[in-house]
Amino acid sequence: MPRICYVLDLRNEPELIAEYDRYHMPGNVWPAIIADIRAQGYDDMEIWRSGDRLVMIAEVGGDFPHAARSGDAAAVVDRWETLMSTFQQPVPHSPAGTKWLAMDRIFMLSEH
Repeated sequence: MPRICYVLDLRNEPELIAEYDRYHMPGNVWPAIIADIRAQGYDDMEIWRSGDRLVMIAEVGGDFPHAARSGDAAAVVDRWETLMSTFQQPVPHSPAGTKWLAMDRIFMLSEH
């Protein structure tokens, strides 16, 4: 199963970071967002945080990503993304307009 990793920063404000963490606790992510993540082809996803740096590790199906969102699903995702943007900022070397920046794997133990 392919694995992809992304990086993103949070605004370095302790209150915002704590609130962002609360939004991501079990039961707090909107059900429509969880459904959309799965519908997009993510089989599993984790977000790890160190200070204000986030790393997303995702396992995806071979046909990832799935079709574009539309209708109600797109509207809910847009609202969630707008809300999350109040906490997030791109990493310094992100291209303009990039939120979660894809990372390049440079080492894999099983290859050695």
